[in-house]
Parts: sequence; structure tokens; C-alpha cells
Amino acid sequence: MTGHPARRNRARRIQTGVAALLAGMAVCAVPVAWAQSAPAGLEALRQRPAEDEVIYFLLPDRFENGDPANDRGGAGGDRLATGYDPTDPGFYHGGDLKGLTARLDYIQGMGATALWIAPPFVNKPVQGPPGQESAAYHGYWITDFTRIDPHFGTNDDFRALVEAAHARGMKVYLDIVINHTADVIRYRECPANDCGYRWKGDYPYQRRGGLQGEAINPGFTGAPGGDFSTLTRPDYAYTPYVPAGEETVKVPAWLNDVDLYHNRGNSAWYSEARMDGDFSGLDDVFTEHPRVVQGFIDVYGDWIDDYGIDGYRIDTARHVNPEFWRAFVPAILERARAKGIPNFHIFGETYDFQSGTAAMHTVVDGLPTVLDFAYQRAVQNMVTGTGNPDAMGYLLMEDAIYAGGAGTALRLPTFTGNHDMGRIGHLILTAKPDISDAELLDRSTLAHALVLLGRGVPVIYYGDEQGFTGDGDDRRSRQDMFQTRVPSYADDRRIGSAAGPFDTNADMYRRIAAMSAARAADVRLRRGRVVVRTADQAPGVLAISRLDDDGETLVVFNTSTEARDVNVAVEVGSAEWRALIGACPARSAAPGAVSVSVPALGYLVCVSERPA
Repeated sequence: MTGHPARRNRARRIQTGVAALLAGMAVCAVPVAWAQSAPAGLEALRQRPAEDEVIYFLLPDRFENGDPANDRGGAGGDRLATGYDPTDPGFYHGGDLKGLTARLDYIQGMGATALWIAPPFVNKPVQGPPGQESAAYHGYWITDFTRIDPHFGTNDDFRALVEAAHARGMKVYLDIVINHTADVIRYRECPANDCGYRWKGDYPYQRRGGLQGEAINPGFTGAPGGDFSTLTRPDYAYTPYVPAGEETVKVPAWLNDVDLYHNRGNSAWYSEARMDGDFSGLDDVFTEHPRVVQGFIDVYGDWIDDYGIDGYRIDTARHVNPEFWRAFVPAILERARAKGIPNFHIFGETYDFQSGTAAMHTVVDGLPTVLDFAYQRAVQNMVTGTGNPDAMGYLLMEDAIYAGGAGTALRLPTFTGNHDMGRIGHLILTAKPDISDAELLDRSTLAHALVLLGRGVPVIYYGDEQGFTGDGDDRRSRQDMFQTRVPSYADDRRIGSAAGPFDTNADMYRRIAAMSAARAADVRLRRGRVVVRTADQAPGVLAISRLDDDGETLVVFNTSTEARDVNVAVEVGSAEWRALIGACPARSAAPGAVSVSVPALGYLVCVSERPA
């Protein structure tokens, strides 16, 4: 590691208490704190609430290649037929479910308790106009919703993964798609497959070719909750058709009916087009139709029944009408309860950085939880120096606006970055391109601390624990965990030290493991009521308390490059303290106030438990 010696020393000082947590820990195995509370069977695992999880999110294609025989998905020919080209970031690289299963010890060793797997279903292998093709390595171009993509293995391989994870006390969450399928449908009016969105005001369902066109679909109202089965002709905006040879490519069979798609052209990304437009060409499903509603309940209910999975992350959830979610979510939760899974975790991707918008999707749509993009943005701004702790303070005080109030906010998955926006390392480097190696490690560690030790259910994006940074968003942030053949991945700047793929002694791996162990050791860090104590309006201190009937856990973060001594308000009854991470005082300075010293770009966790 290079960088200024003073910064290297500061990086070592930050984790004073972390070293104690790591002492004696075999980091290639289960962290000590979690091993002591590991569930003694599948029933105990299923009783564990969502708040208790640490989620590890990965793309199977980019994680580990356990079976090179399936690299081409059983197809022959060049990369445009197989989708396989390990030198191109937009094509399959060979990772699969057998490889993932073989690396469960590695994942659990950093304290992860749940896997979130990008969609593993059968996809259309390659899409795009000539010269701009790319492959479906990411999993979001589904054609068969009932089978595992042959690039990743078989349904039996998936069953083996779930059983192996459950045997370790780990849950499995599937990333699912409902808004769209692969790009199969074409429109006769635009052979280049580049149709712009046609608005309902100009092209109503009751006319073909616009306001002055032929009357069609008599009796169809289009009202929310109306009888969409009366919509019998799909050519109100464009004339859709399925190219020869692809008439039955989608499974279940009802998905091959063009009547069950909106067929209005590519989304304009605002107003009604946000809901009804094709997502960059992907076929936009008519989710208002009762056949579609029941069809997806059956499809995704079967994955619960057949494999006993533990949750769903819902892709592009904000692009689906609320009426669909209000039918789908209760039905799926009931299927899970019937399977003996009372804490089935559903979280939607709403991709909006305002907490009000996120909360709206829980109130109006009835989504149990959503990915907390507002929290991510606050973390990003704090660790890049473009924002201050007060923004996070206000965000946490808004938790009451979610359906179910602050209790729901505790179940919102939080994260530092992801496969769409890019990694936190890249976001830091973009804001601070001349940053030293030591400060980059400090700021990345602080970002993960804000997620792992803050409010919500933490999500670790695969590779962050190995110090991956990436060159941007989308495919530029989807590096191979195994030895890569992509030049733009191989030359990435790394955060901290890492000796090679899956290094359990990597700096970020060990730090994440220590924070996960602390979270597992203290129930208040997972379920405690959140009270904001201090939130500076300049780079500095964010202090939050997590409270329950048994005591108080104080978490203090410092976003400043200078150490800070601060007096923090606490409960009057919180008199004696012990350190979980960092250096904490033995006693409060006075009733209701504790004095702490927080290292530059550091954090500490102090625990006060009331006498029995």
C-alpha cells in the first residue's frame, strides 16, 4: 500500500477496537459473534427477522466458475450465439451456481447471513442491434421464468445451493423481474426496433392509429381495477408481432401472447411512459391484466413452494402499477407463510434518492420494504465530502413516514453502491481523484460502517470486500471475482491490500467481518429504536443511539479528516459503558452526557446496559 505515512498510521488507529473483535477469529469461517447465535436448524432460520440479516449481493456470472462445461450455456457457435466472451465486460464470463455454492464459507466468513442473487432464470443470451450486441450475463432479460439459465447450471444446482446455504444458517433471496421480459416483440411500424413512446392521449386503447383511427376494443375502459380482459386488440399504438422462430420462446406460455404487453414503444422515462413504456426495448408487461397478475403469483409462488427461498428483491418495481403490487405481495407472503416462512423479505427497487418517494411505494403500492437509495446517497455524500452528517440526521428522522412507521425503516436494505450506480470506491475516486491509498481505505471503511452499524439491513456488494473500485456504473462495476480476462477490470485501482481472488486477509474483508461481528453481537444494532444525537452541518460527527428496554448502544461516526472530541447526549440511565468497537469511556461524564474521542474518518460503538 502506498500513500502518506501519517495517513497510514491513522488508518491503523481507526480500528483499535476492531482488532479485539478479530483476535482469534478464523476469518475464512463464521465470525465468532454470529457462530454463537447461529440457528440450530431451518425452523430457527425462518424465525429470524429480516432486521437481523447482513445481505451479500452478487451476480453469479461474475463470482466463481465451478463448472466450465456450462460457460456457453449449452449452445454452439460464436459469442453472438453463446453469449460467452470472458474478455468483454458485456458478455458471459463463466460464473455459475456450483461456483457460488463452493464459496459459501468465504461469504459467511465476513458475516453475511443472506445471499441476494441476481436473476438466475433463463435469459435471451444476446440482444442489441448489429455491432452493439451484449449478453444477458446479469440476468434481467428473462424468457423462461421457471428454469435456471444453463450458463449458471440447472434447477438441481439451485436446489443444492439453497440447501447448502440453509445448512449454514444463511438465507437465499432471489432477484425477480415482473415489469418486463427479454426483447422479443417487434413493431411493424419501426423495423429498426427503435419506436418512440406513443402516449395514451394520442393513441387511446379504443382507436387504432390515433384519435381518428379505426374503433377497436369496444367496452374497454382502461380504468385502474377495471376489466382489462376486454382489451382484445393490441394494435392501438403500434402493430406488435413476434418474429418467426420466437413464437414460443417465453415460459410460461401465456407470456407469448402480445395482448399481455403495453406495446407503446420505448419509455420516455417520465409520466405515464415510466409505467407503460418498454424498458430500453425490453417487452413491457401489461401488469394491469388479471391474467398477468395471477400468472406471476403462480410463477414466483412456485419458487417458494419448490425451493423454500427466503425473500425477493423486485427489479424495476417503480415501473409497475400499484394495483399489481397490492395483489401480488399479499399472495406471495401467504405462499411463504404456508411454506413455514413467516419472515419472507420483499424489497423493491425504486431507484429514487428521496425518502418520500421510497415511502410512497410502501404506502401506495403496499411494498413491504424498498431498497433505501436515499440512505445510500447520504452515505455517499458524507464519505466523499460533498455532504454533511446533518443530511443523514434529517433522513433518519423521516423514518416515520413509511407504512408501518420506523419499524419498517429498520427492514429497509441499505448499501454503499451497486451494479447499476457503481461501487463506493469509484464514487469516492470520482470526487477525490488524487486521494491517497490510506485515505481511500479509510473512507471506504467509513461508508461500510455507516451501512453495517447504522439503521437498516446492510447489503454488501460483492467484491467490495476485496477492495474493488471499478470505472463507473453498469458493466464497469461488475468485475470478476475470479481471475479476470477483461483489461479494464485488471487495471482497476484497489482499496487496501488483497493478495488475490477471495483473500480472507484482505483489508476490507477483515474490516467488514469485524463490523458484521459487532452487529451480530448486539441486538440493538439490528432492532433498536433509532435516536439521532448529533449531526454536524460540516464534516464531522454523526451520533445515533439504538435503544431498547435493556439499554443503549451509541454509534458515533466522524466524517472529518481530524480527530474529534465530542460530548454526546445519551439516556440519563446510561451511566456505565463498554466498548464494542473503538475506545469508549467507562462512565458517562454526567447524567445524560458521554464524552468520546473519535478518530479521523473513524467510528466507535459504545454499549450501556441497564442492571438487571
